[in-house]
Amino acid sequence: MQCQKPTGWLGRFTLWQMNRGHSALTDWGLQHVTVAAEDVILDAGCGGGETIRKLAAMAPRGRVHGIDFSEESVAASTRRNAATIAAGQVEIRCASVDQLPFPDATFDLVTAVETHFWWPDIAAGLREILRVLKPGGRLIVIAEVYKGATSRTSRMAERFAARTGMALLSLDEHRRLLEGAGFAAVEIFEEKGKGWVCAVGARR
Repeated sequence: MQCQKPTGWLGRFTLWQMNRGHSALTDWGLQHVTVAAEDVILDAGCGGGETIRKLAAMAPRGRVHGIDFSEESVAASTRRNAATIAAGQVEIRCASVDQLPFPDATFDLVTAVETHFWWPDIAAGLREILRVLKPGGRLIVIAEVYKGATSRTSRMAERFAARTGMALLSLDEHRRLLEGAGFAAVEIFEEKGKGWVCAVGARR
């Protein structure tokens, strides 16, 4: 499925749409964390690279890494962030969230925008993210759909979840999964009118 793992020309078009369609969602979600200018950040499931572009602007003296298991996404993100890659501020590579190619305690912040519901094992992905976070580092998960939301997009996603393979979570399930993976100070935010959800947790 192109939204899960974009490939070919249709994948490139899908990634272009993602960059446009998810920009406001990403801005809303990122309001729930503080990004310091020197932060080292990972965008897990970087898609078309727009979130990386935003994070690089927010952390001009830091470093931003992006990973995605779609080679098409890595290529699109690389094109989108060519200038900051050339400047040495951004690095993007092909990798999976359940096997992150980074040492323990590397990142101040990990973002996951419109991606966690595609992970084959969400709990395993969360535990791997916890591993690469520094003590006190934060994870923020941002999505435009969640189980139980009343928005048209969420209702459609729930209706076809069995067919698409999306693992939609309720607000409580987001909290329980983060806490079960070992995250502390978990907070769940929602934008009811739009059906958006944002989950934030920290490494102790």
